Amino acid sequence: MKLLRIAAVVVVLLAAAGLFFWSRYLRTTRIETPSLSARLQQATLRVGDRERTFRYYVPKRRSLHPALVFVFHGSDGDGQRARTAFGYEFDRLADEHEFIAIYPDGFEQHWNDCRKAAPFAANRLDIDDVKFTRALVDIFVRERHADRSRVFATGISNGGQMALRLALEAPDLVRAVAAVIASMPTPENLDCKPRGEAVSILVMNGSADPMNPYEGGTVALYGVWGNRGTVLSTADTIAYWTKLAGYDAPAPVEALPDRDPTDGSTVERMLWQAPGRKAVALYTIRGGGHTVPHPQVRPPRILGATNGDIVAAHEIWSFFEAAP
Repeated sequence: MKLLRIAAVVVVLLAAAGLFFWSRYLRTTRIETPSLSARLQQATLRVGDRERTFRYYVPKRRSLHPALVFVFHGSDGDGQRARTAFGYEFDRLADEHEFIAIYPDGFEQHWNDCRKAAPFAANRLDIDDVKFTRALVDIFVRERHADRSRVFATGISNGGQMALRLALEAPDLVRAVAAVIASMPTPENLDCKPRGEAVSILVMNGSADPMNPYEGGTVALYGVWGNRGTVLSTADTIAYWTKLAGYDAPAPVEALPDRDPTDGSTVERMLWQAPGRKAVALYTIRGGGHTVPHPQVRPPRILGATNGDIVAAHEIWSFFEAAP
């Protein structure tokens, strides 16, 4: 009987410990779907011999020739998860600025980015996600009269790597890109063919990211899980793009207001811009993890701290809107 009581106590303690760990480190806090002018739509598109899926948000009121904003999800995700990771902010911005937001789905929940060591099927099968993106642009230009000169792309983690791939291989397609919690692959891990052309680019990385190391190195959660090979440091990633754009001096560092002193992080911004050149921006989230800055959305804490001082989507859209 005594052994049974001890066993019961152990079970209760283990359950309590598990619940505590889940609530503190694994639970995700999201916001409710906001009131929007239109509904999210879903469609399929055949690219080569594969049927691809995507979601898109067309606001009730849009400009005559709207811009297109592609939002690429992270690993093991889909378009809906990309939408919620940014707190539905790109839908709100579409309502306000009359552009079309597009949330494509990766092949088996991943993108074929430029990292040679990436283990997922999209990479192993060499899925042509650049061709998929071009096909989507063609559809929205043809059917929604979108402005081909205002195509923008952003993404999170694996999706940020996909945005980088577009900048590297398809600079003719995108006016500007924003890579969130993603860095350039090192030369031995680079699996695409850069065209060496400048693109307006924003990089937003956390200095305490447990997956995509700010100082460069192996992409793996705490160095253990999900190895995607090695990446450059954030500084070297930015240096690649500033060199292409013709900047040879560092930009001033601007400390943004610490609106949430409880989030364990702050934001520093560097901006390179000059007449006749592409713009380059670096947002360093000091103390930030493998997360998207937002005051209300809280990913699992095992991914590190989430900054609440800025709304990532707002910063990204402001950069896109001003891109030369």
